[in-house]
Amino acid sequence: MRVTLHRALALLLASALPVATLAAELTVSAAASLTNALRELAPLFEAENPGTRVQLNFGASGALLQQIAKGAPVDVFASADQQTMDEAQKQGLVQAAQRRNFASNALVVIVPATAAKSPRAVADLADAGYARIAIGLPASVPVGRYTKSVLEAANQWGAIEPKMIGANNVRQALDYVARAEVDAGFVYATDAALMPDKVRIALTLPATRPILYPVAPLAAAPNAAMAQRFVEFLTSPAAQALLARYGFGRP
Repeated sequence: MRVTLHRALALLLASALPVATLAAELTVSAAASLTNALRELAPLFEAENPGTRVQLNFGASGALLQQIAKGAPVDVFASADQQTMDEAQKQGLVQAAQRRNFASNALVVIVPATAAKSPRAVADLADAGYARIAIGLPASVPVGRYTKSVLEAANQWGAIEPKMIGANNVRQALDYVARAEVDAGFVYATDAALMPDKVRIALTLPATRPILYPVAPLAAAPNAAMAQRFVEFLTSPAAQALLARYGFGRP
């Protein structure tokens, strides 16, 4: 009876091991503009790391940082700008030595595909014909900060800010334009490319600073080893090739 009981316990423990392995999760909080690319990259990473399941959480970089700072159990943070990652580093949430730039982007002005005209220069957006302009909220949305910086450099922020329809993330700005709820909007080139039948690019703007995406494992990552592996994966040839398909440039 004792031998049978011991064998039963051994079999139970052995059968439980694969379940524990399959339960390993990696939570990645990433900028909204990375949504489509990371949804396709996640299965590739899982295939290379059997037993790991990637959970993706998308939003404005600033909002994601607030969640992390409040204790959200996140393993990896990917931001759309350096400023947000700098703040994460300042708060001790990530370590400088572990952060990497893995992608770049461009800022564009888009209009609804049905629009009768397009601005030929940023200054044109000050005209009465552009009464509502979608811009990410500069306080929390990187694309909004890039937009404000470009408009300030062109001495147009004062004229265009009153027309701003604030967006909580870049995808919301894209949706406003796609539904023709605004006359124009500022988004990343990669976002505009997702809806060629709904929006068209009017202007590609020279950024006042490079639009680089940093990524880092969280210092308190529940799955620290796998978090570091995911960061390295994003700079691998396979991941870079897929990011390029979605219009992202190399860092």
